[in-house]
Amino acid sequence: MSENPDKAQVTVRNMVLADIPGVIELQKAAFPYMAAEGVIWKPEHLESHISVFPEGQFCAEYQDTIIGSCSSLIIIMTPEYKDHTWKEACGDSFFKNHDPKGDTLYAADVSTHPDYRRLGVASRLYEARKSLAVEKNLRRIIGGGRLFNYCEHAKTITPYDYVMRVKKGEIQEPVLMFQLSNGFDFIKILPNYLKDARSLNNATFIEWKNPQYRRDS
Repeated sequence: MSENPDKAQVTVRNMVLADIPGVIELQKAAFPYMAAEGVIWKPEHLESHISVFPEGQFCAEYQDTIIGSCSSLIIIMTPEYKDHTWKEACGDSFFKNHDPKGDTLYAADVSTHPDYRRLGVASRLYEARKSLAVEKNLRRIIGGGRLFNYCEHAKTITPYDYVMRVKKGEIQEPVLMFQLSNGFDFIKILPNYLKDARSLNNATFIEWKNPQYRRDS
């Protein structure tokens, strides 16, 4: 990596099969805690994502290195704010739940390489998802967000109270603060969402509503 990487050299595009080894290495660097527990993509998962919904899989590249990625699928969720696990929403890790006739883009994951911070990679990936939702006339984007620093407060406050204190600026929480700054709203806590030692398996149900959604189209 160069000492002063240039944002202009970051390219966001749809993921292709040749990107899979780079995405796997990215996941290991971005999620060391989850990688240790085996909770990261495997090649066969990414192959399935590209097969079932190629438009929903994005990667960010810098000087021939994959430094960011995100995976998405279209679903129908009824009721629209129901409790769910990551596995239930995504149809396991193979996106078996993908439904082209759905109205909701589900954000299965987003990862950025820790060595390439301040390049706006995550924001670029979020914008790619938003553009896709507008293009497909989807009503919203939803997902389950990590509570990365909750493990440091779990003995004294509940996940919900933790989120409330983050929103007030009393606790620094990088994931949720970033999501809120990108136009997502916190809906509620999803318990037992995904095996994650730092979040104690909790997640935030987050939602972005497409302002250009056309109900009758």
